[in-house]
Amino acid sequence: MAGYFHHNRSKYWLERVGTREMVGFGMNGTPLYIDRADFPFPALRFKETTPEIQALYEKQKGDWKLLTLDEKKTLYRSNYGQTFAEFQAPASGEWMLVIGYGLMISSLGIWLFIWLKLFVIKDLPETFKPSLIRAQMRRMIDLQVNPIQGLASNWDYEKKDWKVKKWNTPPNPFIRCPDDE
Repeated sequence: MAGYFHHNRSKYWLERVGTREMVGFGMNGTPLYIDRADFPFPALRFKETTPEIQALYEKQKGDWKLLTLDEKKTLYRSNYGQTFAEFQAPASGEWMLVIGYGLMISSLGIWLFIWLKLFVIKDLPETFKPSLIRAQMRRMIDLQVNPIQGLASNWDYEKKDWKVKKWNTPPNPFIRCPDDE
């Protein structure tokens, strides 16, 4: 069965091609017509061969100056379904639908957040007060919590201050603040 599909001139493909002429190897040897910029030469002509188009094929073998512009366009359209400009043009308004759905989902998320803030999420617990956060940090330093890479590893116990102060270093928890109880 594998050999049945392998050869592009097999009975399987010849039944599907109809009277369209095979003019090349095609993508991966498959006689298909497809408009692609990275593979500009399809294996089949776009249209089936008619007596009028066959006459143009014979005429094109001669001098191209004798062909009219309409005949050249007819030859092109018999070989190709679209020009490069046509099949590379952006989709006609499809992006607006995607942006619209994205904005609707975003607005739904914003309204959900507002509803949660108003009706579901109550005030923060008391442990989120700055004075209690500093008290918890003092206790963690006193207990030497995570002395290898954590909070206690950055604390200098002799100077009672941080070893290195960066932009994200918390303030010294042992200095009294106005909101301490």
